[in-house]
Amino acid sequence: MKLLYAARTDVGMIRSGNEDNFAVDANGARGVFIVADGMGGHAAGEVASEMAVQIIQRELSPIVDLLSEEVTKLVANTLRKANRAIHDRTLTEVDKQGMGTTASVLLVSGSRYLIGQVGDSRIYLMRDGTLQQLTKDHSYVQEQVDAGFLTPEQARYHPYSNVITRCVGASPDVEPDTYRGEMRNGDIFLVASDGLTGMVDDRRLGQLLGSRAEPERKVQALISEANGRGGLDNITAIIVQVLEVGPDPEADAKTVEIKRVV
Repeated sequence: MKLLYAARTDVGMIRSGNEDNFAVDANGARGVFIVADGMGGHAAGEVASEMAVQIIQRELSPIVDLLSEEVTKLVANTLRKANRAIHDRTLTEVDKQGMGTTASVLLVSGSRYLIGQVGDSRIYLMRDGTLQQLTKDHSYVQEQVDAGFLTPEQARYHPYSNVITRCVGASPDVEPDTYRGEMRNGDIFLVASDGLTGMVDDRRLGQLLGSRAEPERKVQALISEANGRGGLDNITAIIVQVLEVGPDPEADAKTVEIKRVV
């Protein structure tokens, strides 16, 4: 498996602090890419997102095989473990009450990808010039779209567009969504907080992701675009470009070519 990837977070144009956190952990056998967008006020949301990223990365870093159904359960249980740890902290520390975080994690290995998702940070796939949102937001407006009360365009500009219905840490338990699929050579994944996707629509995301620039330049362009449109929230983006899939993660470990930019 051969990847190019880049990641960056930015405070945006309005916020004084950054409550987003991310992790990039890749080798020849597998890649783990995580974005978490904290909430609950500066120093609380920041703690929640950092805890989530650390726990998820620690628990999932040993994974090298995505074919088993058991690994899907492991990803979901890892998100639940992060949820319990954060929620327990809100019960023991007064200044952390009400904190929580989104969590979107992309695992790639061999020719497969696996996603775990809670909240409204998103994961997209760009394939053959077409951008597809792989995850579904856990948000009020998404529920209204699903029920037929709002169009996606109306949801985008709705005053409650930032209200999420599921997050990591807000309650004793949480139900993550998981998604899995096949990777192809040339695939480009985007993992992003809503500070990007709330400011830059899918059409523009597709244009920027579809350019011939390296992932590092694309990440910079995405963040610049979000800031140019107001930068109302913290902005985090990870781009993963698949140069070559491999059927055997262990065999691929000796031929990996990875560029890391953080």
